[in-house]
Amino acid sequence: MNSIDLFVKNWGSKSAMVPIKAEDINELESKLNAFLPDSYKYLISTYGLVHTPNVLTKICDLGSDISEVQDFLSLADVYSLSQLYEMSGMQKGHILFASDCKGNMFCFKQTDCVSQQKDAAVWFFDQGLCSVTQVSDSFSEWLDKFNEL
Repeated sequence: MNSIDLFVKNWGSKSAMVPIKAEDINELESKLNAFLPDSYKYLISTYGLVHTPNVLTKICDLGSDISEVQDFLSLADVYSLSQLYEMSGMQKGHILFASDCKGNMFCFKQTDCVSQQKDAAVWFFDQGLCSVTQVSDSFSEWLDKFNEL
């Protein structure tokens, strides 16, 4: 999980993060009727909800075309916003887990979460275009893109 540890070290805000209990993650998975990727569960159970305010500044300074991540969603928001965004036009079948500063979301496909797995592809929901596109083959690979900045 080096990419995750390095991401938090490089980009996590200095405010205290509270790791999320395994029971709470299991409860969310039950509500979603899905298995979240182990790599994502490692991040939230080890570090908690990571806030990354400096990613946007670095991306702008470098002129990078990576969509920045700013906040990882609370477990309550993962569940409720996934439903809310579907009602407001996002294609069905996505589990939101993080946002940028403009209301766009990063998510996993529900179909990728039907069984327990180590990692899963990351998708980006562009609220303005109302489209979902794959941005990485795995959660760890997605975090590595930020680590390479």
